[in-house]
Parts: sequence; structure tokens; C-alpha cells
Amino acid sequence: MNNTTLQQLEQLIDSLIERNNQLQTDVVTLKEQNTKLSDDNELLQLEALENEEKQKDASTTLSGLLDKLQSAQQAS
Repeated sequence: MNNTTLQQLEQLIDSLIERNNQLQTDVVTLKEQNTKLSDDNELLQLEALENEEKQKDASTTLSGLLDKLQSAQQAS
């Protein structure tokens, strides 16, 4: 191999090492983002379940009030 080929090979290796380091950094960043999004998703699912439970409670309360109102109207 001549000197030019060795220099080109060295530059290519340096470039590949730099790209690999950047990709490793990107992987770490994406894993952190994935963890955060998973946590956010879990929190949103819990909030949705709580809201669903509140809606069921409100519906039950409203049904009870409606029944009372209908009973009061029938008694009148």
C-alpha cells in the first residue's frame, strides 16, 4: 500500500469511529426518551382509568338523582 492509501484508510476509520460514537450517543438519547415516553404513557393510562371511574361514579349519582326525581313526580 502506498502512503495515500494509508492516509485515506486512516481518514475513513476515523470517520467511522466518529460516526459510531455519534450513533451510540443517539442510542442512549433514544433509550432515555423511550423510558420517559413509557412512563408518560403509563401515567396517562392511570389517569384515564381514574377519569373513567369518576365518570361511572357521576353516572351512578345522576341515575340515582333521576330515579328520586321520577319517584317524587309519581308521588305528586
